[in-house]
Amino acid sequence: MLEIYDTSLRDGSQMEGISYSTEDKLNITQKLDELGIDYVEGGWPGSNPKDIEYFKKVQELELENVQVVAFASTRRAKVAAAEDKNLQAVVDSGVDVATIFGKTWDLHVTDALKTDLDENLKMVEDSIKYLVENGIEVHFDAEHFFDGYKANPDYALEVLKAAERGGTATLVLCDTNGGTLPSEIRDIIADIQDKVETPLGIHAHNDSDVAVANSIAAVEEGVHHVQGTINGYGERCGNANLSSIIPNLNIKYEEDFNCITDNQLFKLTEVSRYVSEVANLTPPTHSPYVGDSAFAHKGGIHVSAILREPETYEHVKPEIVGNQRRVLVSELSGKSNLVYKAEELGIDLDDENTDLKAVLDKVKELEHQGYHFEGAEASFELLVEKAAGRYEKLFQLEGIRIITEKRGEINPISEASIKVTVNGEKVHTAAEGDGPVNALDKALRKALRRFYPTLEEIHLIDYKVRVLEGKDGTAAKVRVLIESGNGHETWGTVGASTNIIEASWQALVDSIEYGIKLKSDPNEQ
Repeated sequence: MLEIYDTSLRDGSQMEGISYSTEDKLNITQKLDELGIDYVEGGWPGSNPKDIEYFKKVQELELENVQVVAFASTRRAKVAAAEDKNLQAVVDSGVDVATIFGKTWDLHVTDALKTDLDENLKMVEDSIKYLVENGIEVHFDAEHFFDGYKANPDYALEVLKAAERGGTATLVLCDTNGGTLPSEIRDIIADIQDKVETPLGIHAHNDSDVAVANSIAAVEEGVHHVQGTINGYGERCGNANLSSIIPNLNIKYEEDFNCITDNQLFKLTEVSRYVSEVANLTPPTHSPYVGDSAFAHKGGIHVSAILREPETYEHVKPEIVGNQRRVLVSELSGKSNLVYKAEELGIDLDDENTDLKAVLDKVKELEHQGYHFEGAEASFELLVEKAAGRYEKLFQLEGIRIITEKRGEINPISEASIKVTVNGEKVHTAAEGDGPVNALDKALRKALRRFYPTLEEIHLIDYKVRVLEGKDGTAAKVRVLIESGNGHETWGTVGASTNIIEASWQALVDSIEYGIKLKSDPNEQ
């Protein structure tokens, strides 16, 4: 089987906006082990306290598949490997595997390292040999290899041979600047394969948006070791995306290039989204295989087809990678979209049901007004229930008044008072908030909490406002999307109006009513 080498914790963490704690790195390591990854690069053991702590604590994990790897550069020029602090830190870290990177592009040797070409060869060989003599398996990252080979192929090849003399287990060819195209990858690998004896690896960056293609091309040319990161995270434009590489190799090539088991592949979407959450980034919606939109269907013709035969618009089954099919509802929807969506919600809508056309017409009318149900499936479910005659209103609004006061330079304070009728009882209450919507939310909850105690568990996760028609300035129509949760599930609701308070109210009411309904439905427990 191919070797999969994950560098999310080192190369991936160099992405703008990512900063993992030690605990984050340990948790991700555990998840990657469950996915069946062979090697996980934990970081530089001698570079910072966080990585030093990681290499100590990771030894406490019970890992079944992963070998944890320490990363370091070759020794410094004119310094013995045994005296190099970075290499000594690798030995002291207690790892069984290390990756050493060294320069293969003569430009970097002379201009970046400011040493001579012969000394660089010795640095590569000495560093690897020192670690091997200390019982460590070494992979050599030939940094800038493809650029170096194009500039001076003889010298780039000499660097690989120096690594071989040192005893490296793998020669990892790095497209560090991400500027090499798949045809060049193929040609260069084919050119050098007979000139070295050590197995080859590939480490591609995505600056030309072909890192996945380059990695696949390298495998087809005989490379047995593939490096990348979950979701393609990494510096600049990112690294080769293992979330795409792994399923491509496992599914598209049958057993020829399998790298994990089918049961492990089923965890791919879960791991992808877990890493996103830990990195505090929005999961990659449109990523192949693992994205929320990877198997989402919007056009009515598409949906009609996949209801009969999913293969018509899906190149693989979503469940293979732990994802799921989604049918979106919008102004582009046909009856098939609504039937499929209603079935998901347990509502019987078929072509003979007179509710179907009414729902479809209502959706298209509301989308024309600015509503957007793709991110607000809770609002859509309530809409369908109303059309199906299953909707029971939880309260009746009698009136709202909102006052916002600003004095001097202090932040303004908003107060909302609300009158509602619940189960025939009139309730009048008020609350202050950081803004009018926050005050309105607090006042409504205060009025309903006595009747619906589960409101205590429902909380707002995200609140987004989008101006739909900017040409109208401050009178423009806005769309409000609210994401809510109860600690177990999340749901989205929508409102649209030229008045931001009205749009917020619509989304807020749907959010609360859906949350209460969800908790009271025994099938949803």
